[in-house]
Amino acid sequence: MSYAMQLLDSYPRTISLDATLLASTIDALNDCAQACTADADDDLSEPDVAEMVKCIRLCLDCADICTTTSSVTSRRTDFDPRVTMPLLEACIAICRSCGDECQRHAPMHAHCRVCTEACRRCEEACGEFLMITN
Repeated sequence: MSYAMQLLDSYPRTISLDATLLASTIDALNDCAQACTADADDDLSEPDVAEMVKCIRLCLDCADICTTTSSVTSRRTDFDPRVTMPLLEACIAICRSCGDECQRHAPMHAHCRVCTEACRRCEEACGEFLMITN
C-alpha cells in the first residue's frame, strides 16, 4: 500500500472523493516527478547533450508541475477544485509534451523510455482524477 493511500486512510475527516483514485494520482505524480528529474540528469550525461536540450527543459518543467500538483492534491482540508483543476490540466499538458519528446529519444536512450512511461501514466491518472473533480 502506498504512503498516499495510508495517509488518506488515516485522515481524520471524511473524504468526499474516491480515495483509491486520489492515492493513485498522487503516486503517479510523484513517480513522474522522480522519473523526469532522473531523466533530465541522465540526458545531461549523454554525449549528444545538445540534442537533448528540449527534453531536459520539458523534464524539469514536468517534474516541477507534478511536484506542485502532488503537494496541492495531498492536502485534503478545504479542498478547492478551482485550484486543483487547473493544476491537473497543467499536469496533463506537460506530461503529454514531455512524454512526446521523451518518446522521440526512447529508441536511443532507455532512460527516456522509462520517463515516457511515467509521463503517460501520470497524464492518464490526472485525467481520470480531473473527471471526478468536475
